[in-house]
Amino acid sequence: MTLADAPASHAALMDRVYRHQRHFYDLTRKYYLLGRDTMIERLDVPRHGAVLEIGCGTGRNMLKAMNRYPSASWYGLDISEEMLATARTSLARKNAPDRLTLAAADATDFDAEKLFGRTSFDRVYISYALSMIPDWRRALSLAADCVATGGSLHIVDFGQQERLPRWFRSGLHAWLRKFHVEPRAVLFEALREEAGRIGGHVDCTPLHRGYAWHAILSRPAR
Repeated sequence: MTLADAPASHAALMDRVYRHQRHFYDLTRKYYLLGRDTMIERLDVPRHGAVLEIGCGTGRNMLKAMNRYPSASWYGLDISEEMLATARTSLARKNAPDRLTLAAADATDFDAEKLFGRTSFDRVYISYALSMIPDWRRALSLAADCVATGGSLHIVDFGQQERLPRWFRSGLHAWLRKFHVEPRAVLFEALREEAGRIGGHVDCTPLHRGYAWHAILSRPAR
């Protein structure tokens, strides 16, 4: 499958959504995409490690992670060419290291070796993207497959707001649907299934009274 063949023209939809939003995306999202910096702090990238971000968007997370783990090599993919244009500009402006490769690809159908010349990464992370991917469980499985022995997959996304008022949950979900966002109610369950499939371990943690969910799926060292 090519990027142009993405299911339900998802690539075209994401380009339409972000064609204008990408210019002010980071300024507005910092107020409600909670938990991203917590995820970056917990990546614990090994020295000279390889890191893949699936759904890298504007490159905001990657820039912050690069500053924290300067010796690593960085790889990112996104289905939206519009978002990648912003990412490339932002990363170039910040003098990102040469150890950086970005590619346009569908998170549910990509070949890491063809895109990046490698099949596994010490750290893989997905920030607020699974809630926008129709076949998100397929994306989750492919991400888990990219984790190297002894490595880990890190996820942060909208939770179910389980400890927040019902009116808040209803309002948030209705608002998110306008942007084609659907919090995944069985995300933690799916991660536990992936952990069982690869013989790994998962640590699932609600953040901010369940507003966001954070999880780390670890693949054991041999």
